[in-house]
Amino acid sequence: MPTRIFMSVNAFIFVQRSYDLFYPYEIVNIQVKRPIHKEIFQLAVPNILSNVSVPLIGSVDTLLMGHISELHLGAVGLGGIIFSFLYWNMGFLRMSTIGLTAQAYGKEDQTEQGAILAKAILVALLASLLLILLAGQIDRIGQVVFAVDPSQQSLVSAYFRIRIWAAPATLSLIVLIGWYLGLQNAWFPLLITIIINLSNVLLSYLLVRVYDMSIAGVAWGTVIAQYIGLLAAIILYFIRYRSSWSHVRQGLRAQIATYREFFIINRDIILRTVILTVIFGFMYRESSRLGITVLAVNMIMFQFLNWMSYLIDGMAYASESLVGKYKGAKDQIKLDLSVRWSMIWACLMAVMIALIYAVAYNHIVAIFTDDEAVIVAAQPYWIWAVILPLCGWASYIWDGIYIGLVASRAMFICMLVAGIVFFASYVLAFAKMPAEAIWIALSVFLVARAVAQWIYYRKYGLGTV
Repeated sequence: MPTRIFMSVNAFIFVQRSYDLFYPYEIVNIQVKRPIHKEIFQLAVPNILSNVSVPLIGSVDTLLMGHISELHLGAVGLGGIIFSFLYWNMGFLRMSTIGLTAQAYGKEDQTEQGAILAKAILVALLASLLLILLAGQIDRIGQVVFAVDPSQQSLVSAYFRIRIWAAPATLSLIVLIGWYLGLQNAWFPLLITIIINLSNVLLSYLLVRVYDMSIAGVAWGTVIAQYIGLLAAIILYFIRYRSSWSHVRQGLRAQIATYREFFIINRDIILRTVILTVIFGFMYRESSRLGITVLAVNMIMFQFLNWMSYLIDGMAYASESLVGKYKGAKDQIKLDLSVRWSMIWACLMAVMIALIYAVAYNHIVAIFTDDEAVIVAAQPYWIWAVILPLCGWASYIWDGIYIGLVASRAMFICMLVAGIVFFASYVLAFAKMPAEAIWIALSVFLVARAVAQWIYYRKYGLGTV
């Protein structure tokens, strides 16, 4: 334990002394810093609270299944990653909606705000219909891609074929939450997310523990919770934004050419997301190929990654909203301050997360499983739980900045470069440390992506409005 704390403190000193590498502009107008801090935390705090509750779905499902058997634990993890793969590839709906809406908000263009929501919702509904129609094929392909063990195939399939019915609600929520964030409203997403996750926890517990529905219980819990959340999101829209409904209807009647433009904007975001999902899909596949015990350990490690990601993403979402707003308003000073201080606060947050993981690693692992073999096998992985936040924080914030700028081509190029680095690192690491190779490669990937994003920002002056 003292070794873990010592390493984390030294990591903090290193990051603290080197953080200036990530701030491309020197800000001279000190007077506007206080309002920027206020704006960042008005958006970041509810986003962080909202995001903290998001991995609760996966964590509760993992907890419930982990106490049945390691087969169920691995199956719900694999079923969940198939949906992550699908929904990550639909991530352009959230990213473009936030960036475009925030810029329209900065311009005070209510017509454009409504049109963006209309286009994104229509695309979300069409995409969800396609997913439902192709559910059988996606299930079979997913099991092949992720090398699902024959003993788990029926469990994974049962989970997938139930949860796919949540697609219309899930994709619509992605759009609505992105739209609210673009309008600088982080409290509605927080309320919606709390409603979804409380519903999911209660329903999953009830269906699994009381009605003994096993893996089907956690799947139905998620489906019902998503529709409860969508209903809440629609009610909140008409309470606060009823006046924009005419602009939304006008957007729904827009010409096909405007939708084509919407897809062109999102093309590079989609390609960027495909690369990311291929990387994580590869990680899950390799975990599955290394055996049931290693798969169970890595499913728990992904929970560490998820918690870290959602915490830091809370700050990234704030940067998306602020950078987009000041890009639209053509306010260079506040845009640059938003970049700088989002980075600083995220860095400090990453260090705190690393310290918590170093101290509480064994206790956290024990929450997710009581299988002694899995607990013992997880011991060497504590170092990666500590390293990941320190390697990943900058790339998460840069993503938020690029989304706010709607710099989709730059996002794709940086992800492509980092993806090549990931696979090269994995090949080199696997030769000597096969069980931990994916975590070595992921750590290198996160650093490479942040460096590429920083260089691109500096070289091409993306902050200039």
